[in-house]
Amino acid sequence: MDRDEKKKIRNHIGEHLDVSGARLTDDEAVFLRDFVDEYDELHKGRSETRTRSYDGWSSDGKHTREETFTETFTDDVGIRTDYSYRDDDGQGGESSNEIKDARGILNWFRDHR
Repeated sequence: MDRDEKKKIRNHIGEHLDVSGARLTDDEAVFLRDFVDEYDELHKGRSETRTRSYDGWSSDGKHTREETFTETFTDDVGIRTDYSYRDDDGQGGESSNEIKDARGILNWFRDHR
């Protein structure tokens, strides 16, 4: 891919995702271009939730933790990840993160294929 073509693709991606500081290979740029172009049709609104449970140890002894992971493709191009946990002793917590940068999207897809 020549320099001008890659610059056009990067500018197109940049209309939807933060590309500042991201060094993209030709394949990554094409992947992100396709992701942005097909977002409404293939991704927008899609959500997946996974739950797992496991036993662990703390200073209070053995406990069981249940974790829930939810990934949602937001209305604007991006992915929101929600995490929550609940221990059998009543402890719990949650966090949320939005991925709206080019490298973050690429890393998410790398980890979820």
